Amino acid sequence: MYLGAVALALPHAVLAAPTTLGSFDGVPPVAGGAAPNSIRISLAQWSLNRAIREGTLDPLDFPRVARANGIAGVEYVNSFYRDKTLDGAWINDLRGRCDAEGVRSLLIMCDGEGDLGSPSAAERATSVARHARWLAVAAQLGCHSIRVNARSEGSPEEQTARLIDGLGALCDRAKPLGLNVIVENHGGQSSDGRWLAETLRAVGRPNMGALPDFGNFRKSERDWCDRYAGVAALAPLAKAVSAKSYDFDASGKETTIDYPRMLEIVRGADYRGWIGIEYEGERLSEAQGIVATRDLLVGLGCTLG
Repeated sequence: MYLGAVALALPHAVLAAPTTLGSFDGVPPVAGGAAPNSIRISLAQWSLNRAIREGTLDPLDFPRVARANGIAGVEYVNSFYRDKTLDGAWINDLRGRCDAEGVRSLLIMCDGEGDLGSPSAAERATSVARHARWLAVAAQLGCHSIRVNARSEGSPEEQTARLIDGLGALCDRAKPLGLNVIVENHGGQSSDGRWLAETLRAVGRPNMGALPDFGNFRKSERDWCDRYAGVAALAPLAKAVSAKSYDFDASGKETTIDYPRMLEIVRGADYRGWIGIEYEGERLSEAQGIVATRDLLVGLGCTLG
């Protein structure tokens, strides 16, 4: 079990359950299910990246950590399972742990599998094949999607053309499995939300979608895109949403991102899916950052359980 830093008491508590956390197991589940048409809170595994990389948390224990925080949906990161074969018994083990905790597997975030928008057609095909291995894992876990990156080279128009090919081919591989392929704004040209939304529409597949992230709007060292305009462009295509967070003030307000404004944008696009906690801060421990983000989302009308 991973032990977090000294517990943080949040004065803006909105739950009947305790809001202090000394470890990932410190918060009991919150009673009650999700209200109809509400946005439900999930947990992105990247929020635990330090604990996993340091070896203090087994990635197979991820469902238990989510449930200990009252969260019923999980979003995996493929790099945390690279030491395992993609047809191994660990997949059934992980699904069994989810079932035991009453936690639903939602998606796998796939990185390091090549560029789906590579200038080389052969490299695009290789990338599609490498991503397709994770489609099989996602299907076995009961996920609805894999999340991929829209990395490419050249002008925006050239990148769009290459991604239409790579993303379209991957969507076609995902369709028989009943899975979506969703793209996150994740650096480079993809940080331009308007461009990314236009590119995803141009792919022209019903199982092509977006995962708007409240952060990740940095195109280059000196070039940033407007995060609110980017989320507004992507939200109509969203099949998942990432609630990126960095730090909080004494009242529980996120200090970098206007969360009420973001939730208004997402709801305005009629999104009614899951919103994944993705804490990336340094001042709070991972355990504390997860709770702070969770409580903020609940305070803004999102649902646990």
